[in-house]
Amino acid sequence: MELSGFVSSKFRFWSFISMVLLVFVHGYNLDIRYMQPWTQPGETMTLTAFTEYFLANGIFRFRIPMLFIISGFLFAIHDQKPYKERTRKRLRTLLVPYLLWSTIGILFTFLLEYFPAGRNMVASSGIVQIDDTRKLLTDYHWYELLFRWIFMPIPYQLWFIRVLLMYNLAYPAIRWCISRPVGKWIFFSVALLMWLGTMGFVFFEGEGLLFFSLGVWMQKSGFNIEHPGKQLKPGWWGITFVVLAAAKTILAFRGMPLLGNAITPVLTLLHKSVVLSGLIACWYGLDPLVRWCMARRWFTRLSAFAFMIYALHAPLVAYFINPALALLAPLPGSQMLAFVFLPLSVIVFAVATGALLRKLSPGAYGLLTGGRGM
Repeated sequence: MELSGFVSSKFRFWSFISMVLLVFVHGYNLDIRYMQPWTQPGETMTLTAFTEYFLANGIFRFRIPMLFIISGFLFAIHDQKPYKERTRKRLRTLLVPYLLWSTIGILFTFLLEYFPAGRNMVASSGIVQIDDTRKLLTDYHWYELLFRWIFMPIPYQLWFIRVLLMYNLAYPAIRWCISRPVGKWIFFSVALLMWLGTMGFVFFEGEGLLFFSLGVWMQKSGFNIEHPGKQLKPGWWGITFVVLAAAKTILAFRGMPLLGNAITPVLTLLHKSVVLSGLIACWYGLDPLVRWCMARRWFTRLSAFAFMIYALHAPLVAYFINPALALLAPLPGSQMLAFVFLPLSVIVFAVATGALLRKLSPGAYGLLTGGRGM
């Protein structure tokens, strides 16, 4: 299956938009900041709290499945190339940036910890905390630092690259499974259960495995990704998307007295439904927006820095959430202002840094991005 020009533009558009939305998800600043599908904020449902949860743990959560589908689809297109050649390329474009950005995250954190204010930022973020007494990177043993560098990068978003590399390496097995009538049903049943159960390991993660494999299947089966079939009309899926995200948000704040111990599975099921309906509604229903944006030179130039936004935004956004809240505290609506302007500031910084680095040292830029956006 060859990509039409418009589908290629949609891939680029949604890859960029997904990176932008990722920064806002990580800029979520309610009290409980580590979000799972079943997270309950544990605070009063104000307009600000509702909006942040509705967006960050609802509407925006389709972005990672979207990226995995795109990655699987694009990887499956190039089956004519030898596996060893593709593997070497993925090591260069995924593993090298992964290790480099993990190193940058460690060095930046060490630098911050040399200053009292920086130490407070690192400790309050909880990113490198090991236990109740060790909240700084300088508290690590050498082997803990090595494990952090390789398996649990301080730029926590790099987990996506880690598992994507594993799926690329396992691609022949994935393709074999989904090309067999019985194997396909068994494979997707297991992957679906992993996704529904939010199961994952260091190298294989349920959400990624299901949607990467789905992208591969779409490419191999000739699935129509340009025009929706009868069951995929985006109108009703869009309504479902928004309604379920709102219902999930209300229950996350006020559902415990009503649902008791059932609150976790209910929130999880709603979350998965929001993700699925969001994928369909956004992919098939926002074509006019895609066309408008991709026809603007400024947008296409910005989209070239999608990987820089992805790689550079964390841990920056996490370290600066509390300082941003403190800085904006005198203003009305300070929490919402921080939710909006901190991610925007980080995005601008990432794009500016990428543009400057690409101009001054194209080689270093290409190494850090795996050749993306050149």
